[in-house]
Amino acid sequence: MLFIGCHLSASNGNVAMIHTAESLGANTFAFFTRNPRGSKARELDPADCEKAVALLKEKGFGKLVAHGSYTMNLCTAREKDRLFAWDILKDDLQRMCYLPGNFYNFHPGSHVGQGMDTGIAQIVDALKYALEPDYPVTVLLETMAGKGSEVGSRFEELKAIIDGVGSEKLGVCLDTCHVYDAGYDIVNDLDGVLAEFDRIIGLDRLQALHLNDSKNPFTSHKDRHECIGRGSLGLATFCNIINHPKLKGKPMILETPNELPQYAQEIALLRSME
Repeated sequence: MLFIGCHLSASNGNVAMIHTAESLGANTFAFFTRNPRGSKARELDPADCEKAVALLKEKGFGKLVAHGSYTMNLCTAREKDRLFAWDILKDDLQRMCYLPGNFYNFHPGSHVGQGMDTGIAQIVDALKYALEPDYPVTVLLETMAGKGSEVGSRFEELKAIIDGVGSEKLGVCLDTCHVYDAGYDIVNDLDGVLAEFDRIIGLDRLQALHLNDSKNPFTSHKDRHECIGRGSLGLATFCNIINHPKLKGKPMILETPNELPQYAQEIALLRSME
């Protein structure tokens, strides 16, 4: 079954997002746990969360993919800012307990000159600090494009974080634009990329996908999303992805530069290729 959706605004609550997703033809969705460009979070509404959990089950939705703030850098060089980011992560994971059984995805961070090993070690420490073993949430490390000092553009870097934390509650969200920009050729060798992922990390850790075309060519390390079929990945690549037997059934989230009516069109387009 194809579980597909897009990013929705959480401003009106979880139940409202479910109804919006359904109106777009979606059966999953993503949302930011707080201001994506800041640290402020909306007030938690336990009653709305409880209604949402029941409604998701009733409508047969796939797992949701919450997204951490873009500004949450767990391995920034300034200790004060780094510890503040760790507290944001901890608060986000506590909030996700009110929507049990879903995913929390985030960008691992940028080491800003400290070095990759230091960055990975700080991300590991942050996750050990924030993720309690009894939390009903799986945390997903997003594959990155490799711009600047980003951590997570190579599968080996994600593997080092997972191994360092040592938790079964850690997985990966594969972003199609990011992995292509990072040098993994999912256009011409999707099977080979998945085999490499399996060899290094294990496909059991691949829990969700972000479906984005790319405005830039292979190995550009730029991270600029494009609408489905209009970039360097092309429509056939997404047809291969949504129908791949090793990817079917995983939530797939559109992060293309669209408004809601265009998201509905992309969802319908992808469903037509099943």
